[in-house]
Amino acid sequence: MTQRPIPGLNPVYEDYARCVHCGLCLNACPTYRLWNLEADSPRGRIHQMIHVEQNNGPVTDSFVEHIDKCLDCRACETACPSGVEYGKLVEYARARIERDYRRPLFSRIARDVVYRRLLPHPKRIAAVARILRFYQRSGLQTMARASGLLKLLGLAERERLLPTVDSHFFDDRLGKTFPAIGTRRARVAFFAGCVANVTFAELNDATIRVLTANGCDVLVPGGQLCCGALAEHAGIRDVARDLARQNLRAFALNEVDAIVTNAAGCGSTLKEYDHLFTSDEPEYTEAAAFAEKARDVTEFLAAIGLSAPLKPLASDASSVRVTYQDSCHLLHGQKIREAPRKLLRSIPGLELVELPYSEICCGSAGVYNVTETEASLELLAEKMRHAEATHAPIIATANPGCLLQLRAGAQLHGTNRRVLHVIEVLDHALIR
Repeated sequence: MTQRPIPGLNPVYEDYARCVHCGLCLNACPTYRLWNLEADSPRGRIHQMIHVEQNNGPVTDSFVEHIDKCLDCRACETACPSGVEYGKLVEYARARIERDYRRPLFSRIARDVVYRRLLPHPKRIAAVARILRFYQRSGLQTMARASGLLKLLGLAERERLLPTVDSHFFDDRLGKTFPAIGTRRARVAFFAGCVANVTFAELNDATIRVLTANGCDVLVPGGQLCCGALAEHAGIRDVARDLARQNLRAFALNEVDAIVTNAAGCGSTLKEYDHLFTSDEPEYTEAAAFAEKARDVTEFLAAIGLSAPLKPLASDASSVRVTYQDSCHLLHGQKIREAPRKLLRSIPGLELVELPYSEICCGSAGVYNVTETEASLELLAEKMRHAEATHAPIIATANPGCLLQLRAGAQLHGTNRRVLHVIEVLDHALIR
């Protein structure tokens, strides 16, 4: 039986053949560092992909296990001297698994609910968020944790990674424009995300405040949906394509200088929207134009330069030590390292201390901390040990998923460290 083709830009033999098995990616790969297994290294996974894709091998349980255990952090791309686009390869492998492999019943139901019935629908996300907020604030969460029921069900660790639902949602900002303060220097469209609308509304508000304070008109287009990153990373490419189409319609590219996001994971996908379509599809040209205008907020602000005056973070003007954790899809996906550091250094009295192994994933990786919780917590524990060595009371990062993971780590390991987005740090330093 002929299998239906996987839509979008798919790898060819040369994409796999760029890997010369030199091994320089091994020390950069979080799962290889954990387990020291060739099958859980980038080159080992590529070898398995070649067997399945080029030699028409079967999609086995073993293949699915090793591909699922990959964080898709793309650190191997930064380390690779041959320019292997590993992210494209692993996402295609997952699309192949989605097409050809029958997962267990519970996994199929969960994936269908999350990727098809929840994330593409903002009203459903809000409804689930209200239920979760009631659970968190009514005392039920405290009772569930104290009773031992969560531990009995094997959910204790995952439950601690749940985001705190906001008191107000960001949805009421959609469709609005926020004018620049002072001389207008740019006009941008803000990509707000999906889950971030109910768990990071304050971060989104802070992003708008920082942008407007630095002379930017900020449009928040109505009709925008989830960027599709989580679906694409899971191999559910048809959903990612549908979400991309809706977002292409929602954003008027000719009205703005850039499309700005504060989520590194979203930004990486937005910059690769054209990968979801082939050049003979009608959406391809528009997707490529969209990708050209997509910018991480730290990248955009560092490029135009800060114009708003900043004050020290400490009220007594004493220095404050801050360390920075690189978000994988900002550093490895978008190749942006210096922009967030440049912004942090611009704050008077801020002492930026480099975090050892900052380039190694914290273990969040989309939904990895839910699907591969044990490995995620091992990576998080190592990250917390390195953060402890900096003696910095504040950990800054540039992705909501990293914020959730690192905040959970600070709580689990009792470090009392604050974890803030770079934009939140800038917002605290603004002279209003």
